[in-house]
Amino acid sequence: MLQMESGLFTATIMIYVAAMILFFLFIAFKREGLARVAIFVQAAGLVIHTAALICRGIGAGRLPMTNQYEFATSFAWGLSLVSLIFILRFKFPMLGAFAIPVTILIIGYAAMQSKEVRELMPSLRSSWLGVHVSTAIIAYGAFGISFVLGIIFLLREKMRDSEFWNRHVPSRDKLDLISYRSVCLGLLFLSFTMITGAIWAEQAWGSYWSWDPKETWSLVTWLVYAVYLHLRIRRGWRGKAAAIFAVIGFICVLFTYVGVNTFLPGIHSYA
Repeated sequence: MLQMESGLFTATIMIYVAAMILFFLFIAFKREGLARVAIFVQAAGLVIHTAALICRGIGAGRLPMTNQYEFATSFAWGLSLVSLIFILRFKFPMLGAFAIPVTILIIGYAAMQSKEVRELMPSLRSSWLGVHVSTAIIAYGAFGISFVLGIIFLLREKMRDSEFWNRHVPSRDKLDLISYRSVCLGLLFLSFTMITGAIWAEQAWGSYWSWDPKETWSLVTWLVYAVYLHLRIRRGWRGKAAAIFAVIGFICVLFTYVGVNTFLPGIHSYA
């Protein structure tokens, strides 16, 4: 099963790259058919990606969420899933042209990590593993989409109005609203991640909170997005300021995942 997973993982990267190229061609040649094909290819990539994760789980005999390779692969899966949902929900194929490259970068990071299957340490042998990590994956995926939408918003301000861009890129107000919804989704699931993590930590280590670097940076990330929502609701922050905040928030997400593991090792260093 692990050999099959390796082949499916490679196929996933290739399919996502094909989808990215098709999205770019859609922008270059302004052909609607290319957008539909790109969305279909991305969906196919997501199916293969899902199959790779299932094979990894069967081959490892556990949920594939316990090391850098597995979580990065799952992170990319979550981003691909959430982006596809938003593309279809808001009829927004242009989103794919920005979201797929980010997905490829994350899955490329996974490809550079060790694929070795190791026995779980005692603290990870818990039913909370699936709930805790799954909510983190959805949260990170949603924050990734808010980041992409923030970039599109900032670029939209500099683009000349044209029939093609007006048809395929929502107005700034709608972009702002979609980004707001993705942040709400991400913050909700990040809250679940922190709550389930605290319960799990108390069972594993006897303490709900130990100020481990990853716990601390998860809290920092949560506070950044909480401030975003507070300023939006109470102070009426919209537009460019909110888009910049969404970009900064995702930088915090990336540091929480990659930076903390690299520079601030702690009890979460395995993931």
